Amino acid sequence: MLIKLALGLAIGSTVIGANAQPSDIQAKKPNSAYLQDSNGIVVRSAYGLCWRTGTWLTADAVLGCDGELTPPIANPTAPAIATLPTQAATPAVQPEPQRCDFLVTLENDQTFPFNSTTLAKAAKERIDQEVLPRLARCTHIESIRITGHTDLLGPEKYNQQLSYKRAANLAAYLKSKNITSAIIALGAGATQPVKVCNNKLTRSKLIQCLAPNRRLTIEIKDQSSQ
Repeated sequence: MLIKLALGLAIGSTVIGANAQPSDIQAKKPNSAYLQDSNGIVVRSAYGLCWRTGTWLTADAVLGCDGELTPPIANPTAPAIATLPTQAATPAVQPEPQRCDFLVTLENDQTFPFNSTTLAKAAKERIDQEVLPRLARCTHIESIRITGHTDLLGPEKYNQQLSYKRAANLAAYLKSKNITSAIIALGAGATQPVKVCNNKLTRSKLIQCLAPNRRLTIEIKDQSSQ
């Protein structure tokens, strides 16, 4: 029987040098087209090559001698993974710029005690709740104008100074609340009354009647209104 050396080496195995002891390869049972010893181990050369018989065919190949002779699948690829449609992110809605043209009037009897320049607690609470939140939403404030007004009782010069000091104290309070826009404090005295009362009234009733004239106005001016 003709015997020939196997032409193929085991796939992924290292070429075995001369005089090296190759690992044992079990021959196929019951028939094998390779030369084998009494233990059914394929006989190999000193270089690790398997000895084939003259009847060897491709179908008789074994791993370690000739490996799998069927051609591999070229460039196998996994099937595409189906992806769920993603919902487009909704862009954040930017708030519209807040226009800052508004006027707030504080009645003086609520903001200052009669004939006093000390800002009352009620005035501070109204500013904190009504004025400061509106200012916080403004983006382009040109100026804040605070004007103090008095009634006609008392000397003209005194009333002008009293109205200015009240306006200045309110401006200082706004600055203490981190308002950095330009603030203008003015004193108009009794020159811009909003109510006229009968001078024949008793003093207490006249003071009560003239209360709307004792006031502070806070005028916010927007740059875009120019």
